[in-house]
Amino acid sequence: MKVIVAKDYAEASSKAADIIEKIVREEPECTLGLATGSSPVGMYKELSRRCKEEGLDFSKIHSVNLDEYVGLEGTHDQSYRYFMNDNLFDHINIDKANTYVAKGVGDVEANLKEFNEVLDKTDIRIQVLGVGPDGHLGFNEPGDTMYDGAHEEVLDDSTIEANKRFFASKEDVPTHAVTMGMGNIMRAQALLMIISGDKQEAATKLLMDDKIDPKCPATFMRMHRDATVVLTQELADQIGYKA
Repeated sequence: MKVIVAKDYAEASSKAADIIEKIVREEPECTLGLATGSSPVGMYKELSRRCKEEGLDFSKIHSVNLDEYVGLEGTHDQSYRYFMNDNLFDHINIDKANTYVAKGVGDVEANLKEFNEVLDKTDIRIQVLGVGPDGHLGFNEPGDTMYDGAHEEVLDDSTIEANKRFFASKEDVPTHAVTMGMGNIMRAQALLMIISGDKQEAATKLLMDDKIDPKCPATFMRMHRDATVVLTQELADQIGYKA
């Protein structure tokens, strides 16, 4: 696993964007696995700038997203389809017909069947990842069992607590989500994790411990053949990580 320590979040976002840009320029028809959350926002802004100002071309790129809340329409301002449009797709020259975010409304089993069919026929060139305070990847929550394919997860209270800042109240936060399984994530050709914010516990388990622990799904990153983690110097100092 490669670890990049950046001086601050802006540099971390730029270095992560460098990795995506190289792939997009070399493989202009590939599929990107994308993520929501605060961590990749800076990278998405930088990729948008490079598209507008430096000719980075997304016109033939496909994408598939990690997850979506159950119960939110794609037009809801806290849905992950809305997030992706607002933070990336509306600002680059990608064909939105080539972007896939699982449905959050309707029949959950039918939505999961469609999600798994998309994943089964998709070769994800690189999967972007954030990490939850409890170490979850996508919405694969800590536990004794990890799932291979896309599935529905009941969200841990810690996840709901972390996400309540985006909603009017904690009671408005969805309690279920559909998510790629760990198998889907691990089958991507490459993984790119950006760690930002108050994630000391997850970062410590990922970078400082040897244990692969289903109670911290992020630790599965260490098993991947081509995984890169980008974090700030401040966070590295907080957990005692030395590059």
